[in-house]
This record gives sequence, structure tokens and C-alpha cells, in this order.
Amino acid sequence: MKELVLGGVRSGKSRYAEQLARASGLRVVYIATAIAGDDAELQERIRRHRSYRPADWMTLEEPVALGAALRAHAGSGQCLLIECLTLWLAHLLTSGSDHRLQSECSSLLRAVGEISGHVILVSNETGLGIVPPGALSRRFLDVSGELHQSLAASCDSVTFVVAGLPQKLKEVLA
Repeated sequence: MKELVLGGVRSGKSRYAEQLARASGLRVVYIATAIAGDDAELQERIRRHRSYRPADWMTLEEPVALGAALRAHAGSGQCLLIECLTLWLAHLLTSGSDHRLQSECSSLLRAVGEISGHVILVSNETGLGIVPPGALSRRFLDVSGELHQSLAASCDSVTFVVAGLPQKLKEVLA
């Protein structure tokens, strides 16, 4: 089962994705993409997210090579929860070359299509606002929109979370 969970900032998407992971009954591997660095506010967000997770969940921090991480930890007895693609894309856009960005996105998309087990991907839906004036911001919107569309096409389930309420956009019954 491959699931994509989208929503705005503070929409409840992370909480919903964590509920899905718990309900899977599988061993959960939480793949975190955030890099806090010296950002005290982001450090606090990460601390809060960690405190919500059950102690038996394995946490793996991977800010770049998500496709490789999925391949390394996937399996029929595993639920991989990736939080979140938004931070992952932002990091790739600001720290690497366009070639690396495209390579990592392709690797992630291939991995989602090839691996077994339960995968839950979390990302911010960014296409509902105005188009920002900066070239980097517009590039981010383009890349995230393209990635979301590709993932939605290959996932069995796509859910949009608004005000804590999950709205099923796609569900392929097995």
C-alpha cells in the first residue's frame, strides 16, 4: 500500500499520517527529512514531533537520499512514514544542483513504484496560494506540484487534510 497525504501547514496531515502508521499494525520506520541547523524554531518543531511518536518506532534522518532510504528499509512487515517531502525538496533546491534534484526525485519515484510494504508520504500542498514573485519560490512550486502529481498517479491512496479532516481524493481497493 502506497499512500500520499497532502495538506497545508498545520492542517493535521502529520497527525493523520501517524494514525495511519499506527493502524497498519506493522513495524514503523519514520524517515525524517528536516535539517534544523541553527534554526531554534525548527529545532522545537522537531522536538515536538519526536515526542508524539511511539517509542518503538525507528527514526531515520535522511534529508537527501529518500529513494535509497526507502529501498534500504522497505519490506512486507514494515510501514515507512516519510515526513516530509516539502522540507526535502526545499533542501535539495537550495543546496544542490538541478541535476541532483532531478536525480533524487526520480530515485524516489522509482522506489515508491518498486518496493513492497506500506509507504506513507507526507507533503504540503503548495498549489492553493498565489504565485510568489521570486524565481526560487516559483521553482519550488513547480517541482513540488510535479512531484505530487507523479506520486498521486503511483499511490494507491491520496488524502488531502484540511482543518484536521481527511478528504479521500483517491483510493484503490486491493
